[in-house]
Amino acid sequence: MKYVKNIYAKLIAVLPIALLGACSEEFLERPPKDAIVDAGFYQTDDQVLASTSLLYSKVWFDYNDKASYNLGDFRAGTAFSAWNDRGNVLFNTTGNTPENGSAWRSFFIVVGQSNLAIQNIQKYAGPAVSAAVKKHAIAEARFMRALAYRFLVMNWGAVPVIENNLTLLSDTTVQRNTPKSVWKFITGEMRQIAEDLPEKPVRVGRLTRWSAEGMLARFYLTRAGVDAGATGQRNQVFLDSAKYYAERVITLSGASLLPKYGDLFLYPYDNNAESLFSLQWVYSPGAWGTQNSTPAYLAYGPDIANGDGWGGDKGATWWVMQQYEGIKTVSETVLQGRTVDQRLKATFMLPGASYPEITQTIPGGSQKLVFPFVGTDNNFIAIKKYITGKAVDVGGQAAQQNYGHDTYMMRLAEMYLAYAEAVVGNNASTNDAKALQYFNQVHTRAGLSPVTGTLTSDQIFKERIVEFAMEGMAWYDLVSLHYYNPTKAYAILNAQDRGFFFTKPDRFPDPTSWTFTKTAWATAERKIDANSGNFLLPIPSAELSQAPNLQKPAVDYQSK
Repeated sequence: MKYVKNIYAKLIAVLPIALLGACSEEFLERPPKDAIVDAGFYQTDDQVLASTSLLYSKVWFDYNDKASYNLGDFRAGTAFSAWNDRGNVLFNTTGNTPENGSAWRSFFIVVGQSNLAIQNIQKYAGPAVSAAVKKHAIAEARFMRALAYRFLVMNWGAVPVIENNLTLLSDTTVQRNTPKSVWKFITGEMRQIAEDLPEKPVRVGRLTRWSAEGMLARFYLTRAGVDAGATGQRNQVFLDSAKYYAERVITLSGASLLPKYGDLFLYPYDNNAESLFSLQWVYSPGAWGTQNSTPAYLAYGPDIANGDGWGGDKGATWWVMQQYEGIKTVSETVLQGRTVDQRLKATFMLPGASYPEITQTIPGGSQKLVFPFVGTDNNFIAIKKYITGKAVDVGGQAAQQNYGHDTYMMRLAEMYLAYAEAVVGNNASTNDAKALQYFNQVHTRAGLSPVTGTLTSDQIFKERIVEFAMEGMAWYDLVSLHYYNPTKAYAILNAQDRGFFFTKPDRFPDPTSWTFTKTAWATAERKIDANSGNFLLPIPSAELSQAPNLQKPAVDYQSK
């Protein structure tokens, strides 16, 4: 594997060279702004913990930058881009699609840096480093590696599992491993990681046992489908395991849902009571790669941004609008109704709606944002989630492509819905009281009436779509479904209308309802053709050209 070999040769040679200086307590609570540290640094508990800080940010940068929403939302059909990113919007991602390559690269950087951290801590940790901190730091690295492999196996299927970069440098026979064996490896890893992490974070934003047990709930729920086989029946043992871990996190972690959904994305929201694991970005001028650049590409215009705001063609799809309760289909081309689900306004911007947390530049001054209505058929619903505004809105901590707020990787709400889905399992519905209770914890927070009687798998799927829209989650829900019911996954995707639409408020500002109409000038390419030949991402062309072993049949992975 020449190319992968070259990647890790570079990682080994370049990234461990920077020695961090004196570390204040505040500095240790957030990722250092420098590169991964050299071997002489691992002499105290604080130094060892600082050495793993960049695993929470910089190694994920290429994925978070644009690939997360391109794969997680554009490809899934929850959002679209009218003029850019069309490969993922139209479900014809190729080996040359930029976000395909950047995601692959980022995940293998996570793997490589995690491996280096494990090896360096094991080899260089000095006698003053406590056994507890050494175990914790290694567990952090193993967690990140396992999570990276979860993304890799779900996007590309069979992928090479690499536990030791140094071994790879002298081994040119490494090839892809089967999805089942990758899932077995990362699940086994996460079980051990859960034992090695503390129940309370050692620093703000650091992983805990509940981060790992939450991932186990996620992993087992998906892995139950991986082992479904020809019958399409998910593995009941794994469904039970998902239920077990989800309930442990719900009842034992001390985490809690925020009372208002919209507060999840109001500055400052980092490391709140609902977050089980977030990427820890910092406003970091001069230290590219440790900041959150994503808002630059999602904010609809420069009037609410900091020299960027390049998301003027990005917004909700016609399909995702229909997933929100309170939006009803009136005819083939018109949707009309008063928005009930509070998650819609917190995820997408509706014309006339007010967002007082964001400052908008207007001729002659500024005002609190009222999302514009231009009165033409190119007015649509823009993206709100993760848009926190100008520097003045975030304590001065924002500049072009440089934002400090974190990215959720797992929230407690997921555990409530995972429990409910695990209970439904291979059935169409359930009347289990606890499953209904947990589902309604999420559902009613959005201002909706509780579901009573029975709860269906389709209701849970729909709830996940609207709860996590624009958090890079929807695609992986479809992949999980595809493992055990590919026909249904294709049917959902191929029934979607991914197109542009015109949004008209009944009055401006402070509307009480909106009318949504498909735009006359953007009616083409609203549908896709998802099938067994294009569902998984193709391995990036640059990798295939330099790593011929990636084209060989996959083999089961045996952990070293």
